[in-house]
Amino acid sequence: MTLPRTIATEVAAGRRTPLRFGIFLAPFHRAGRNPTLLLEQDLELVEHLDRLGFDEAWIGEHHSGGWEIIGSPEVFIAAAAARTRQIRLGTGVVSLPYHHPLNVADRLVLLDHLTRGRVMLGVGPGQLASDAHMLGIDTNRQRAMMEEALDAIVALLDGREPVTRETDWFTLRDAVLQLRPYRPTGLPVAVAATFSPAGPRTAGRFGAGLLSIAASQPGGTDLLSTHWQTANEVAAEHGQVMRRDEWRLMGMMHLADTEAQAREDVRYGLVDVQNYQAKVLPIPLDPDSPLEARIEQGIATGSFVCGTPDMAIAQIERLWERSGGFGAYLLMAADFAGREATRRSYELFAREVMPHFTGASAGPLGSQDWQVGLSEQWRDQTAQAIGKAIQDHAASRPASSPEASQDQTPDGAAGRPASNAEASRPDRATR
Repeated sequence: MTLPRTIATEVAAGRRTPLRFGIFLAPFHRAGRNPTLLLEQDLELVEHLDRLGFDEAWIGEHHSGGWEIIGSPEVFIAAAAARTRQIRLGTGVVSLPYHHPLNVADRLVLLDHLTRGRVMLGVGPGQLASDAHMLGIDTNRQRAMMEEALDAIVALLDGREPVTRETDWFTLRDAVLQLRPYRPTGLPVAVAATFSPAGPRTAGRFGAGLLSIAASQPGGTDLLSTHWQTANEVAAEHGQVMRRDEWRLMGMMHLADTEAQAREDVRYGLVDVQNYQAKVLPIPLDPDSPLEARIEQGIATGSFVCGTPDMAIAQIERLWERSGGFGAYLLMAADFAGREATRRSYELFAREVMPHFTGASAGPLGSQDWQVGLSEQWRDQTAQAIGKAIQDHAASRPASSPEASQDQTPDGAAGRPASNAEASRPDRATR
């Protein structure tokens, strides 16, 4: 396959921005299983990804449904931060209408210090209508509420002057954070986007990063360029600048050594995960559709890659071409397969996929190509050097020495046949 080599070479040469990689952990666990063990499994996964060199993990907030069982991403991040060393941890996302802005800002800045700057603030309006219902929130107001809250949070994080805000659902009076963000550059902020233009508009207004969590879904891929254009137009109106390296696209994948093995692995849970998603998200899906049909549709549309690392590379490259370029690719973490098969999928992704988009594979591949391309020359030079060393050694021994009267070639001992250069020597031919 030539595509990965091309990507890696472009990145290594500085003609293309290297990608970062991470997960978006809602999470998705079948209701009814032991929640304590599932949460421990999630923490172990983040540890595993940290060791594998993944860059980011985004943790969700949900309060109903029984599958997405993390009610506070901040609490989960605190636990995960104590177990990890390098991976950055983001709220994916804090549902801003559910919280007072001062509390959100305070909690994230505290985490920012506790993690030495590894925290990112991801925000959204709230995904599950059942959550909003329990909190008495009108779903038609959620996106406006998110923007009102983020306006206050950005001002609080800026910290240059006290913040006073009055809305129909929160009040701030001369509010100031006790702590500044850990890094002088501040706390990274990203806004979630699905199919609505609300996310891109909010990201543009504040110059925030964009989390396109429906990037690989049917319809979602088609909206990528439109969303990016919308974000940039709104950013220009507010004197902001959007950065492609702060644009993150999410997709669903499960990898194995063979496509057949990947298809077998996802018998564990793909149907269950998709059926749950169809109940809480506006995704058209026939719940009676058989597994094989779902896999085929996923591969055909790019909405779910079930197969090998090469298939994953091709999908990420398609998204790159469709979007015009982005900064990070996030794998949706879900129980598509059992625990061991899932860990293996991430290992394959880290080993076989990531190096091509970070440029890390360019050096070894280039060195291999150079060496292999001149392999006959290198072999002949090595054979000549060995022959010369044998001749020099023989010449340095007294004529009466037993060594001088014997063929001192290492070929037989090493099990290597003589090279053409050695076989053609007159002294070898007459012995």
